[in-house]
Amino acid sequence: MQTATLFDLPAIQSPQIAAVVEAPAKPTPKPKRRKTVHASVPLEPSTTVPDEMIRDADWVVISSSGGKDSQAMLSYVVRRAKALGMLHKVVVVHADLGRVEWEGTRELAELQAALAGVPRFEVVQAKGADLLDRVEIRYGKLKAKAEEEARERGEDPTTAKVAPAWPSSSARWCTPDAKRGPIRTLYTRLVAELGDLGRPVRILECIGQRAAESTARAQLAEVEINRGASNGKRHVVTWRPIHAWSDRKVWQEIARSRLPYHPAYDWGNRRLSCVFCVLGCNSDLVNGARRVPELAAAYARTEVVVGADFKKGLSMREIIRRAQALEEAEGPAARPPAGTAMAGHIGRAAASKYRARQVTLYGLAA
Repeated sequence: MQTATLFDLPAIQSPQIAAVVEAPAKPTPKPKRRKTVHASVPLEPSTTVPDEMIRDADWVVISSSGGKDSQAMLSYVVRRAKALGMLHKVVVVHADLGRVEWEGTRELAELQAALAGVPRFEVVQAKGADLLDRVEIRYGKLKAKAEEEARERGEDPTTAKVAPAWPSSSARWCTPDAKRGPIRTLYTRLVAELGDLGRPVRILECIGQRAAESTARAQLAEVEINRGASNGKRHVVTWRPIHAWSDRKVWQEIARSRLPYHPAYDWGNRRLSCVFCVLGCNSDLVNGARRVPELAAAYARTEVVVGADFKKGLSMREIIRRAQALEEAEGPAARPPAGTAMAGHIGRAAASKYRARQVTLYGLAA
């Protein structure tokens, strides 16, 4: 007697078996591409002593957003490099974010570098679309993917749930796209400039991240090998010189350096860079909508296109509404006196002295 197989049994005898028979096969997931790191790249930095790291490096690259943390770090690192007679190896790089950035940020970053005495300032920028355009492009790709997966499951693709297209604290794709990638192209150029040294070029990248900013940043190491940016031609060490600094210490360093800071801080902002950063506090976002309403409107239009709020639980439409309510209640705000933000951290006397020195040394407006 021949034994019946699974496919010989009538579906009515077992609904469970019928479901197994009729269910479409799940697509085989594509294997994840493993990133390999060149064997020459060390697991740990050879030293974590600041002056030794500067001496050992072929290039000291300071990433500057133009914000307060960047300029405090710039002042601190440049001071140490000058004392060692190694200012010639310092490069300041600014990743230009285009229309989503506060006006004048790139120019300010360049001015800060020049006043600090840095001989070389570089600007890098992602090719092609800017952040808002990238959000729409990303949405199109995510939507197509969700619809295709729904079809493979035998579902209606029009009901497919599309993954969020906006950057978020858990998916900060904007940073590698707009900053990290373009800066690494600079590393490639710097390596080429030195030619064949008979060894990988040593790059010390300085980043102004602080533990006080977030729980995630508090967990970052002050010094570590950047294995993602390193390869057989370059070894990159990440140094976070002001990782342990408080807000007060940052402002004290700015006062000591006499370098100008961005006026957005006097307006009340806690952060700088993108006017509307998903990591920014609500007051910063509302402040941005009051100062740059046309950009806020562009974000609101993108929300409609991708069908999702700019920030989880807070739409740009709501941010604009709050900004308009403040304008109606208070009227257009007068620009606060220069030095207001600094005075809030280290006192009016110190801030006044800082401003007076700027006028005397650089001829900047009081």
